[in-house]
Amino acid sequence: MPTAFLPDRAFVSIGGPDAEHFLQNLITTDLGALVADEWRPGALLTPQGKILFDFLISRSDDSFLIDIRADQLDAFVKRMTMYRLRAAVTIEARSETGATVRWGEAASKVLDHRFALAGSTVSREVGQTGAATDRAGYDALRVIHGVPESSADYALQDAFPHDILLDKTGGVSFRKGCYVGQEVVSRMQHRSTARRRVVIVSAEIALPASGTEISIGGKSIGTLGTVAGERGLAIVRIDKAGEAMAAGDPILAGDVAVTLVLPAWSGLTFPSSAEEA
Repeated sequence: MPTAFLPDRAFVSIGGPDAEHFLQNLITTDLGALVADEWRPGALLTPQGKILFDFLISRSDDSFLIDIRADQLDAFVKRMTMYRLRAAVTIEARSETGATVRWGEAASKVLDHRFALAGSTVSREVGQTGAATDRAGYDALRVIHGVPESSADYALQDAFPHDILLDKTGGVSFRKGCYVGQEVVSRMQHRSTARRRVVIVSAEIALPASGTEISIGGKSIGTLGTVAGERGLAIVRIDKAGEAMAAGDPILAGDVAVTLVLPAWSGLTFPSSAEEA
């Protein structure tokens, strides 16, 4: 059964009468669009619009559950507590650690919205449930569908929501009103200034290690993130990549010739000229 246990995940429960209003004014996700039995991506941004914390969020009857990197748990709880002030909100780190991910026929009830957009059924559960050892399989699934994760594919405080396709996965709203960093993110959206995007990288041989630069004519346009054999993920300058593709110039990951593809579900295309970019 295709199942993976992710030991580096932790959980925060946020409840109380003001929980939804509290979160709606802080995080990028539009909670009005969040339905039951669903995990949606989201982020808490810096005032400059970069991702301070990223996570998945789900809704229960009277609270929200946040699935976050375990090494970010304490800092996240501290930051949310600072924002709480006098709001009627409870913020509680859960005792469970790790998440179980299932896909295909093995998937259970609460689905990951990021994969659903790509036509794949993937669920997440709190803690370890049953034998779940295929972490490499889960990473390969992320690569195939163009689903990045922080630490593996980008550094926190170094990426904008557009860089990791949050604008395409329902992880950032441009209609719900103000939240931390909203002005910068909205300006990028309305001026179409997002140039860095997640791409799927492929080669005819095994890709080099994560962290290898992707370059055109000796100039870096990005860095390899998750690698699964001959495929991987990277965040690159798609304007530079589009120009190279149009001109027939080689794109390299280290010394390996690669091709770059934007995830089909994103609806994005590579600009083919400087004017279009």
